[in-house]
Amino acid sequence: MVDELIKKITAFRDERDWGQFHNPKDLAISLNLEASELLELFQWKSSEEAIEKNEEKLQDELADVLYYVLLMFHDLKIDPAEALLSKLSKNEEKYPVDKAYGSNKKYTELHGGTNE
Repeated sequence: MVDELIKKITAFRDERDWGQFHNPKDLAISLNLEASELLELFQWKSSEEAIEKNEEKLQDELADVLYYVLLMFHDLKIDPAEALLSKLSKNEEKYPVDKAYGSNKKYTELHGGTNE
């Protein structure tokens, strides 16, 4: 499914000759700008209120974020599934269930202030 999405978004980009503008730095900036637009939908509202009032906008902004994330994976030749699974494995080590269960502490706090 991810490969199909990447093919669609790169085709969309290529049909418009926008690849010339898409370098890693500018894609990262665009990703951050879209994430900020998503965040703005929650400003000054409870989560529930923001979701209720902005359902379609939330969907659109999340799609914009995903668009740039997938373009970056593609252009940097990084396999999204492999990267996610690798990061999940690292997080399993940082946040062992016996220490992290039900806690919102950062891993450094869980390990007594060290980066074990």
